[in-house]
Amino acid sequence: MGAGHAHRLYLPGTSPVHRLPPQCKLVALLAFVLLVVATPAHRVWAFALYAALLAAVAVAARVPLATVARRVVIEVPFVAFALLMPFVANGPRTEVLGVALSQSGLWSAWNILAKGTLGVIASILLAATTEPRVLLLGVERLRMPQLITQIATFMLRYGDVVTAELGRMRTARAARGFEARDLRATGVLARSVGALFLRSYERGERVHLAMVSRGYDGRMPALADVGATGVQWAAAAALPAAAALVAAAAWMVP
Repeated sequence: MGAGHAHRLYLPGTSPVHRLPPQCKLVALLAFVLLVVATPAHRVWAFALYAALLAAVAVAARVPLATVARRVVIEVPFVAFALLMPFVANGPRTEVLGVALSQSGLWSAWNILAKGTLGVIASILLAATTEPRVLLLGVERLRMPQLITQIATFMLRYGDVVTAELGRMRTARAARGFEARDLRATGVLARSVGALFLRSYERGERVHLAMVSRGYDGRMPALADVGATGVQWAAAAALPAAAALVAAAAWMVP
């Protein structure tokens, strides 16, 4: 697979969150997201507490809040969809700044924004504190089929390779004076996509033959031990346990 390098989403560190085994963090993330989704949208204070819990995790992991804020921008398309709901939903309406908006649409928009944003932030913290290669090892420890984890591993490794190849092809086109200005460039771009597919397919065949010649039998060798102790599982459970208390209070408090 070649020498590894840190993924652009990963922030190297030695914090307690960084040191937790990946499978512990994955289970904690899944449990936290499920609890957030199960919380009634009308309990606004509960989502504020969830945000505070994630902020505490970010501080413990030494992940700058500014970095988290920049990466949250990835959910902008979903935000745009949510902002349309108060205008198109049915039901009783209320005026906001002189505009009649659906009350159910407002709550639905808030539900999507609050829960989606919390899930995105939790995923950002996971990506910032866990190397993708190690994360896949954690997925395998959770009994995910090896075939799926191997496919994901190769996608992770060779996605950057294919992207670099695409960049070289773009440079070659520019060196020959090509510039995509209108629809007449579609044919050139289509041929470039076809050439990229063929190059990637041929590279995959060469990689597979190289692996087979080195004894590959359908299983990747274990490069690291990601076993977890009871103490580590307990530490990872702190976030979902606190979230469970918040969710329970949200359902019980009238």
